[in-house]
Amino acid sequence: MKPAIPAVKDRQHESQRARFGPSTQAVHGGRRANPYHAVAEPIVQTATYSFESTAELCAYKDAYMLGAADGRIEYGRYGNPTVAAAEARLAALEGADAAILYASGMAAITSVILSMLPTGAHLILVGDSYRRTREFCLYFLRRLGITCDQVPMGDYEALEAAIRPETRLLVAETPTNPYLRLLDLERFVEIAGKHKLKTLVDATFATPVNLKPLEWGVDLVVHSASKYLAGHNDLLAGVVAGEAGLVASLRGPLGVLGGIVDPQNAALLLRGVKTLALRVERQNQTGMRVARFLEAHPRIEAVWYPGLESHPDYAVARQQMRGFGGVVSFTVRGDLHATARFVDALTLPQIATSLGGTETLISQPALMSYYELDSEDRLALGIPDNLVRLALGIEDAEDLIADLDQALAQV
Repeated sequence: MKPAIPAVKDRQHESQRARFGPSTQAVHGGRRANPYHAVAEPIVQTATYSFESTAELCAYKDAYMLGAADGRIEYGRYGNPTVAAAEARLAALEGADAAILYASGMAAITSVILSMLPTGAHLILVGDSYRRTREFCLYFLRRLGITCDQVPMGDYEALEAAIRPETRLLVAETPTNPYLRLLDLERFVEIAGKHKLKTLVDATFATPVNLKPLEWGVDLVVHSASKYLAGHNDLLAGVVAGEAGLVASLRGPLGVLGGIVDPQNAALLLRGVKTLALRVERQNQTGMRVARFLEAHPRIEAVWYPGLESHPDYAVARQQMRGFGGVVSFTVRGDLHATARFVDALTLPQIATSLGGTETLISQPALMSYYELDSEDRLALGIPDNLVRLALGIEDAEDLIADLDQALAQV
């Protein structure tokens, strides 16, 4: 007698509850059966969805109002099967109940903040954050009557002192850009819990492979999925993941704000994320080797990499992170022009913004991100002219180190 075979749905349910490793989750996490029995998730390229009859439409509306529509979709701005497959995969990677995809990382973080905060609310932004996030929180939100204070990274007394009766949200990044500072998540969450505040952490640089902020009690984690998650420098997307009820409260506002991902990008993201753990493991290894090489080089002033003992947050990195990432920041011994000569002398890294892809990218923030400011104003923001950010790809570490060595010899 043949053994009974459990229903497909039951097998999937059990697999989702299993604690798989990061590569297994990247390939199989959140997988659902599709009507075509396709191994790769199908691209459902449609803007709207039809109903067979008015009765079916009314049944859908009734179910929707009860929160029991069971995956049925009415219009493309409110959902798509390919997008839903990508959301399930990313939620599984984060160990989250649910996730929502957005058109970009900035669409994700701005939409979440706009959705969560009413006029008159106050949020606190931990310093050393992405410049566009700072602009949005410190300046754009003022137009809506939402105020923001920025506190220094690592100063938890200042963080708690900045909390007001109208404070609703704490926002931070870990690791930060460009100095790779790390948030002490335990202290951050403890302060938020004490004052009954929600927390939002941008963990783009960490990836779910190296750090899962939700495991430390953070409410929502956000990524620019354009970076490590997609991994090939070929799409824009953002994702927010967290507890089911909180994430569900963000889905309605997304339908109003409209910052959705199209199914083609969702399919590219699904394809890219399958190799996430493999790529990040390689980038962790190369990052450590490159950081040690640069720290010992006479033409380098300073190196920022969480895996180095010299990094100000090394102890936090050792406690929280599974790997230290693929970004290394450093200062060259020289001025703006000497640093630019070094960048131009490299043959493998490409001069470009962004990070997390298969190709190594390099940028001189003074020119790439703060070109409109003079040296004094850049320095006031913590951006010296000789600062370089190296976002490592998956090339051989030996080749990258040799290229860095020959370029530094020309400074």
